[in-house]
Amino acid sequence: MTQKTPAQLRADAEAALTPLGRKRLRLLAQLEGLDVELRPVLVEAVRMEVPLRRIYELTGVSPNTSRAWRKAADE
Repeated sequence: MTQKTPAQLRADAEAALTPLGRKRLRLLAQLEGLDVELRPVLVEAVRMEVPLRRIYELTGVSPNTSRAWRKAADE
């Protein structure tokens, strides 16, 4: 059995990362697009006094982010 060189080990690590990294980047882009739709609906829910904890349960958006989105919408 031959040992791999450090360069081969790095190449193997990059090869393992590549498909997962591409998938993650694609999902992040989808999430950003979804946030564009979600943001005004969430801001309105905050204005209607839906509890931030409930918003988190329904959307996964943290209370801090919910507050920041509301503040930005009011400016």
